[in-house]
Amino acid sequence: MMFPSDTMFGVFLISQLCTGVPGNLFLFLLYMHTFSVQHHVKRLIYPVFSHLTLANTLTITFTLTPHIASSFGVRQFLDDVGCKAVLYMYRVTRGVSICTTCLLSAFQAITVSPRNSKWAWLKFKLPTWTCPFFLFFWVINMLIYIHTIETITATRNLTLVGRGYVHPYCQTRQFGNQNAGRFLSVILIHDLVFVSLMIGTSLYMVNLLYRHHRRAQHLHSSCISSHTSPEHKATRTILLL
Repeated sequence: MMFPSDTMFGVFLISQLCTGVPGNLFLFLLYMHTFSVQHHVKRLIYPVFSHLTLANTLTITFTLTPHIASSFGVRQFLDDVGCKAVLYMYRVTRGVSICTTCLLSAFQAITVSPRNSKWAWLKFKLPTWTCPFFLFFWVINMLIYIHTIETITATRNLTLVGRGYVHPYCQTRQFGNQNAGRFLSVILIHDLVFVSLMIGTSLYMVNLLYRHHRRAQHLHSSCISSHTSPEHKATRTILLL
C-alpha cells in the first residue's frame, strides 16, 4: 500500500535526480569543451573538474534510483546481483568524489602558491600526474569496497533490516565482528585522510591570501582598500567550498 507521503518523497527524489544529473552533465561537457579550446596553461584544472562532475553524476544516480523505485512501491527492483552492483558502484563513486575533491583543493593550493614556495616545483608535475591520480582513485576505492560484494544481499520485502544498514532493497549479511571492524576502520581512515588534506589545503590558501592582502594594503590607497578585495572574495569562496 502506498501512502501520499511516499509519493511526495518520490517526487522530491525525482526532482533531485532531474536537477543533479543534468546539472553535473552540463558542467562536465562545459569543462571538457573549455579543456579542448583553452590554452595549455589555463586548462590544466579542467580535467579535475570534469572528473569530479562525472563522479558526482554517478553517485547521484546510484543513490537515488533505488529510493525512487521504493517510494512508488516497486517491489524487488533489485536482486542480489543488482544490490551488489548498485551499492558497490555507489560507494566507489562516492569515494572517488571525495578523493577528487581533495585533489582539486591541492591543485588550487599549489597553483596559487608563490614561486619561491617549496611546493612550486609541483606546478610543473601536475599535468603529468593528473591522469595517474584518477586511475589511483578508482583502483584504491574499488579495492576498499570490494568487501561490499561479499556482504550485500537483496531483501525479499521492503522492510529492510540489515545489521546497522538500511536500504529499500538490500541488506547486510551477518559477518564476523572482527571483519566488520577492519572494514569500517579502513573506510574511516580513507575518509579522514582525504578530508584532512582538503581542510589543510583550504587553510593554506586562506592563510596565503590573508598574507597577500596584508602586503597589498601597504600598496593601495585607503580609497581602494576600502572596497572588498579580491583576496576577501577568494577567501569566502574557499571557505564556502
